[in-house]
Amino acid sequence: MRHGKKINHLSRKTAHRKAMLANMACSLIEHKRINTTVAKAKALRQYIEPLITKSKEDTTHNRRIVFSNLKDKYAVAELFRDISVKVADRPGGYLRIIKLGNRQGDNADMAMVELVDYNEIYNPKGKKEKKSTRRRGGKKTAKVEETVEAKVEEAPKKVEKTEEPKSKKPDTKDEA
Repeated sequence: MRHGKKINHLSRKTAHRKAMLANMACSLIEHKRINTTVAKAKALRQYIEPLITKSKEDTTHNRRIVFSNLKDKYAVAELFRDISVKVADRPGGYLRIIKLGNRQGDNADMAMVELVDYNEIYNPKGKKEKKSTRRRGGKKTAKVEETVEAKVEEAPKKVEKTEEPKSKKPDTKDEA
């Protein structure tokens, strides 16, 4: 039974697994997209997403923590300089895993791992991404302002009244 065992050991000893994930993370930071097996891709996502979150706040302490995991100063510099700027407003989910099919030689499930903000096909530069919220009732103020503006525009302008000539005939109801 595998109660509480959340880490995928990937059929490797601890030192080999840590070195492999560090190398894959450095390759991903450098190239922005890599091809690997699905199991390694999922393990890499768990490994690198906390590091990207730490890179949002550029402090010496965070740089040292990230460097202790990546062991490559060029990857750390690029992560803090370029990638953290692009993902600054994203609350998580920095990687995208796309399944590619099976590998020719051993029929292993393959996947492409890429940084979400660096794919121009899904996120064109000209198009602003609409930020969605998960709360209810956030749009009420905008709707109220729009309706007030619409009513102001639709409000009739002051119309000058023309007086109708009074008829010389008195009302019959008043006389009776």
